[in-house]
Amino acid sequence: MVYQLLREQFLECSLDEAWQFFSSPYNLPRISPPEMDFRIVSNLQNDKIYEGLKIDYTVRPLFHIKLKWKSEIRGYRSHQSFIDYQLRGPYKFWSHYHEFIPSNDGVLMRDILRYEVPFGIFGDFINFILIRRTLDYIFDYRRDVINELFNKK
Repeated sequence: MVYQLLREQFLECSLDEAWQFFSSPYNLPRISPPEMDFRIVSNLQNDKIYEGLKIDYTVRPLFHIKLKWKSEIRGYRSHQSFIDYQLRGPYKFWSHYHEFIPSNDGVLMRDILRYEVPFGIFGDFINFILIRRTLDYIFDYRRDVINELFNKK
């Protein structure tokens, strides 16, 4: 079963400021809970994403178990949107769509996460009792950090 998580957050900044921050993979550890121990292990040539960029990470999302993760940037549209798509990692399927919609007062940032867990019915049960709650926690943490960074009023 493919699950979906939708989050929207208003940023009190320009589109360029939002894009500069969120298009750098090096900011991901900054907006991830510290206990995830999110680390980029790829030797990236620059600090901006582009279509086809592959990034290797290590994360500790559950029980402090270290996992390797490889994603690819797809559907890249500068200052508009991009998808980070899991090529290798703990999920059967993972596609995280990031969209940035400018307005007169700032930017609406929209995240649409679609994911599927492995192991069939057992995986669905684990998603129900643990994985979804963990994802909610991660995105709540991210929301709070982003709010502190961009919404100072």
